[in-house]
Amino acid sequence: MLCYELNSSQISGLKLLSEDMALQLSKMEAWPLDLKDPMKRLAMVSNIGASTRIENAVLTDAEVYWIDTELSESSRPTSFREKEAWIENKLSKDRERSIEEVAGCRAMLQIIYGQAQELFPVTETSLRALHQELLQFYPPARPYLGRYKVVTNSVIERDRRGGQERTVFRTADPGPITEAAMHDLVQWYNQELPQNPWSVPVACEWVFRFLAIHPFQDGNGRLGRGLWALALLQSPDTTLARLAPYLAVDRQIERHRQEYYQVLQRCSGGEFHQDPSRFQIGHFLQFMIKMLRLSLQDIDFYRGRVLAVQELSESALKVYEAFRDHPEKRLSTQELLRLTGLPRRTIIHAFNRLVERSLIQRRGRGAGVRYQVLF
Repeated sequence: MLCYELNSSQISGLKLLSEDMALQLSKMEAWPLDLKDPMKRLAMVSNIGASTRIENAVLTDAEVYWIDTELSESSRPTSFREKEAWIENKLSKDRERSIEEVAGCRAMLQIIYGQAQELFPVTETSLRALHQELLQFYPPARPYLGRYKVVTNSVIERDRRGGQERTVFRTADPGPITEAAMHDLVQWYNQELPQNPWSVPVACEWVFRFLAIHPFQDGNGRLGRGLWALALLQSPDTTLARLAPYLAVDRQIERHRQEYYQVLQRCSGGEFHQDPSRFQIGHFLQFMIKMLRLSLQDIDFYRGRVLAVQELSESALKVYEAFRDHPEKRLSTQELLRLTGLPRRTIIHAFNRLVERSLIQRRGRGAGVRYQVLF
């Protein structure tokens, strides 16, 4: 059972969310695969970009989309290593860590989205494997890939002026306490998810307790958000599970980042408890219901983006693809002439169409005007 009780307001919120999800899924039934598949991809790219930026990475969603396109050209697990230098040279060497984090988060989420059913029941071994996927491209993580922490990783805040430190959140101690807490959490999740009528509260407890334990030396936030997606995909609620690939929940968490951290703090009081009933996870549930509702609204946004691209003329699509291939740049008319080989008049017409559809944005005026792709 859950370690916290649902109040009447939370139950009402869950019922309304369930009704809205059923309506959305019903609406999507008639949509063709060539519309739905690109929508799933946009949602995943958005989750990758947002989850890494929450942890201070700097790549835009348009840049993440380009990386995903490059890496999708090969199914080999070595594809990132083969293209790493090319990607870093294009997007800038000083963004190396962000690129590594994006590639790792992408690898982890591809497994979660592609193998969710096979991963149930969840094991600690599978969690360790997901951690390895997440940090595999970040060289400093090699000593602790897939291993529980051996030193404390409590969150410390440092006063820049006085140099004083204070513990913002005290996580589980390394060693037996972390190991026992993870064993109990995985066992609880595997028993609770199939039998609880409400999967979202289960997902909230699953993720919050994981974050409170902070079992790995690094990457817990990104992995925790991945485990949220895993719980939705593994839900016995088929409506929720079928909608999950279209939900860019991390995009909304990024937009409400400060509130996200405040809610986590309210749930824990700033420290790990071996008895999970001492956490006030209801606050996190309220927050995540809100994030799910906002993510549900985004489905129509992604549908609009895909349709806008599919309805472009051949020449406008060629111009748009040139922008997608250069997400790091603001391109001029002269550069588009060189990249596409199209007549100037055709390019100007394409610019206007793409701006109208919010696929690119115009920056500057006159001779200095430049255009950049939007996600």
